[in-house]
Amino acid sequence: MPREKIDLEQDIEYLSILNEKGEIDEDLEPDMKDDLLLDLHRAMLFGRRFDERMLNLQRGGKMGTFAPIKGQEAAQLGAVACLEDKDWLVPSFRETAAEIWRGKRPKNILLAYAGFSEGGVIPKGINNLPAAIPVGTQTLHAAGIGYGIKFKGKKQVVMTFFGDGATSEGDFHEALNFAGVFNTPTIFVCQNNHWAISINRSRQSKSKTLAQKAIAYGIPGIQVDGNDVLAVYAAAKEAVERARNGEGPTFIECVTYRMSVHTTADDPKRYRSDEEVEKWEKRDPISRFQKYLKRKDLLSDEEIKEIESEIKDEIKKIVKGWEKKKKELEGRVEMFEGTFAELPAYLVEQKEEFESELPEKPEKPEDAKKQEAAEEDEEEAAEEAGEEGDDEDEKAEAEEEPEADEESEE
Repeated sequence: MPREKIDLEQDIEYLSILNEKGEIDEDLEPDMKDDLLLDLHRAMLFGRRFDERMLNLQRGGKMGTFAPIKGQEAAQLGAVACLEDKDWLVPSFRETAAEIWRGKRPKNILLAYAGFSEGGVIPKGINNLPAAIPVGTQTLHAAGIGYGIKFKGKKQVVMTFFGDGATSEGDFHEALNFAGVFNTPTIFVCQNNHWAISINRSRQSKSKTLAQKAIAYGIPGIQVDGNDVLAVYAAAKEAVERARNGEGPTFIECVTYRMSVHTTADDPKRYRSDEEVEKWEKRDPISRFQKYLKRKDLLSDEEIKEIESEIKDEIKKIVKGWEKKKKELEGRVEMFEGTFAELPAYLVEQKEEFESELPEKPEKPEDAKKQEAAEEDEEEAAEEAGEEGDDEDEKAEAEEEPEADEESEE
């Protein structure tokens, strides 16, 4: 019997369009409208600054632990920008910028990390799933949603995000196998940031690329420069078009870098060098994109300063609204609701004990309650419309907290 070579009919490509110097490969440059380019730049910058603000809040003891996105803005925004409103986003715990792009309110993100379940509510009409904390489990959800879309014959797609560590989980392999066999419209986006907590990519898999894992499941795979928002967009657009046209799933590996901590409970100085971080800081996705936009005469240094100032004011207002909402929610017993139709005795006992320890709050007059509800409705409407508001008294009262020393995070 002969020994013959099996032709797998698939190679893995690497795509890079915009390098760290802001130089572009014009033959590969995607056709993107100026407004989209500028929107992506602002979203990346907002994601970075909001991330830094959350770090300050966490270091100040005002909210719980979270997973920073610093350095990975291009990998998630370049991909999610290809989705239509009717499509589905299935995030992990490190897609803050992508979730905001898809309509999640920043105030709710802060509420969730402060321990309030109300922050996890997805606004009506937005096809996002809540962030998945268990590593890799969301890939199965995305494969299942994709199957449902195909079964109903809808022209939708579903995109899920995960890290390099998730590719070692059984759920990941089951999801790719299911999606491949049933040809679901699912786009799997791996943010390979080189570190699964303290486990380096080299110890995660011996595969030359993570993208090649797609070959085993008979689906297309591609590796892209994850710090190049144009390359990510180009690869994701192609994958979305394939999925929408009934051509099945795609696996995209975005090679990026986690420039901050894994979560705020992590100390990366214990397992990686400053030299490694500095090397990747030179490949920052935001600075290279700004160079590109400046060369296209779409952005100037003065305009960047203006955008920074706008974002600072916007985040200040978001934090103030969050602090107000947090005070309203403190001491409420809704945590005991929504699980059982009738609470079992042990939970009734816990609820009563919890209520007995709460400080008594004076009952507000009915008119005051109505006024507060009206003000909250106005705030929400302003946020949804993207308005910044002009309340000078609030601005005068709002004082920034002292900035945390970011070096302490490392």
